[in-house]
Amino acid sequence: MAAVNNEVHAREVAEALNEVKFSGFHLRTIITAGMGFFTSAYDLAVIGTAIALFAGPWMTKMYGSNPTAHQKVEFAFLIGLIGSISLFATFLGALFFGTISDKFGRKRIYGIEAALMAIGAIGSAFAGGPIAMLLWRTVMGFGIGGDYPLSAVIMSEYANREDRGKMVGMVFSGQALGFLAGPVIALTMLAAGVSHELTWRILLGIGAIPAAAVIFLRRTMPESPRWMARARGQGAEASANLAAYSSGIARAAGRDTIIKEPLSKYIPALIGTAGTWFLLDYVYYGNTVCMPQIINQVAPHASILTSTAWNVLIFGLFAVAGYVTAFMTCDKLGRKFIQILGFAMMAVSFGLIGLIPQLSTMVVPFIIVFGISYFFTEFGPNVTTFIVAAELYPVNLRTTGHGISAGLGKFGAFLGVFLFPVIGATLGFRGSLLLSSGLAILGVIVTAIFVQEPAGKSLEEAGLESGWEPAQPILTREASSSAGVSV
Repeated sequence: MAAVNNEVHAREVAEALNEVKFSGFHLRTIITAGMGFFTSAYDLAVIGTAIALFAGPWMTKMYGSNPTAHQKVEFAFLIGLIGSISLFATFLGALFFGTISDKFGRKRIYGIEAALMAIGAIGSAFAGGPIAMLLWRTVMGFGIGGDYPLSAVIMSEYANREDRGKMVGMVFSGQALGFLAGPVIALTMLAAGVSHELTWRILLGIGAIPAAAVIFLRRTMPESPRWMARARGQGAEASANLAAYSSGIARAAGRDTIIKEPLSKYIPALIGTAGTWFLLDYVYYGNTVCMPQIINQVAPHASILTSTAWNVLIFGLFAVAGYVTAFMTCDKLGRKFIQILGFAMMAVSFGLIGLIPQLSTMVVPFIIVFGISYFFTEFGPNVTTFIVAAELYPVNLRTTGHGISAGLGKFGAFLGVFLFPVIGATLGFRGSLLLSSGLAILGVIVTAIFVQEPAGKSLEEAGLESGWEPAQPILTREASSSAGVSV
């Protein structure tokens, strides 16, 4: 150990992480963080299918077989709130957990949000009516909100310079599997003849399983070495934790450096990360959670089983490919380029459906164009907004900046899901998609003006940390061995 320290001198923990090659501890972090995003995506999206199954029986239970016009409006409001309340709670959770994680550390908080997701999922599965469902979906959404800044920042703070976009993108791509899992499970149970009530209860309850599975993994992770060394000046302890967690692959002498950047310095960055995330999520979640309603507009006589199958086709064929393309190319093409391209293609796709009547009445053309919008949403702002918000802030503000951005994004998602039926009734189905097209164009503009490109920079350089002077590349285990240094 002394030989290694003599060789690398007093290099910083941050630089050790910047230069170390992709290794097993990176993969372990990706899996631990990514399972949280699988869970959050599953929980947020599956409610659309669940509502389609329980809305009718609950309305009959509450108002009888012949509800009045006023009762129908009242129930529609309740259903809209059930579909969107977890998104509003996610907004609050992201702000809360993001702020306290910069103050108290990532490890102290990491795992609490997963427990809230598990509790909320179990409670939702046993809900006997709208009020209980609203309560448990709120608890779950608050936990989901905490998972956004914590998982993103944990991964970015362990990532190296070369592969950081890929690593953070792979964590976020757990969302793809989560969005896909719900419709697949629903399709399987409905095709097997499982009752509608048992199907929606199982669908909602399953979300507790992956959330519970990662609680132990998250609680046993060490505190972020970057946060310890650069936000709290505990360089020696951070170095020891890093060496232990990486099995000696990444080492540093652990110089103490305290960073205290003011949030006011990052207002332009907040406009870029939070503004684009708000615009993206308004469009994305409005279309995703309300996809059963959208498909019903295109094919009004399709059964729940058929519309669910189309949901699986659109997401499985187009969206998953977009996620993979994004995290495989974002370090080479750059986050900003991909985000602008994605917003632009979303605008084109939504505009075509809104302007060409045939595309909203013929199933196959609609699926193709709508599917293309999903591909470029993923190979675009849905992945990149998550990545850049974990890169463009200094270590003492990183979860705060990401939490504000993710929180405002989920507030936009709440508005999108809650207002989608209202806007659809006012402007029509095609009018609502034209509005989505206009918001995507606005996303292009905000990205171009306010989002800086972090690809190729160290995390400290991307976050504009004052006084950051990168050291010479730290020796990895392989480089140390080749130089004759004992590790």
